[in-house]
Amino acid sequence: MAKAVIISGGTSENSRLNGISDFVENYLNSEGITFDTINVRDLPPADLIYGKYDSPDIIMANAKVEEAEIVIILTPVYKASFTGVLKTYLDLLPQKGLVDKTVLPLVLGGTFGHLLMIDYALKPVLAALGATTLLAGAYILDTQVERLENQQFKLDTDAEQRLQQALGYVSPEK
Repeated sequence: MAKAVIISGGTSENSRLNGISDFVENYLNSEGITFDTINVRDLPPADLIYGKYDSPDIIMANAKVEEAEIVIILTPVYKASFTGVLKTYLDLLPQKGLVDKTVLPLVLGGTFGHLLMIDYALKPVLAALGATTLLAGAYILDTQVERLENQQFKLDTDAEQRLQQALGYVSPEK
């Protein structure tokens, strides 16, 4: 059975990125893929900022990545790149922490003008961590994720189709 880890680089508890995360979790469950989630914003800030590789929380998060065959990276676009909080965590992964893993980047942005951030900002960092099976990923506009009541979100049809297609490459039969 495949095992995945979702690494969320979102900075807000009520981000539309949660709508994408919910979709991913539902997809993984439907495919019988077990998974863990690392919400980087919930890791101790001092451990991230001061690069505390020996922090119990960082060690536990890194163990989740090590055990996974599939790594799904979620991030909003900030200043034409991925979030700093995500970068601080990626810096604490072992140098080749993504070797032999299928890595899928999923990005939420305000305009398609930042679509290339996946290829020019995020993928080089993931490749430096040893990712050799680096999937194309998906870019979703924040207007395609509707915020509902009670921390619920609704994705429009186009966003769901693009996520479904991107996630199809991590399914066991692929």
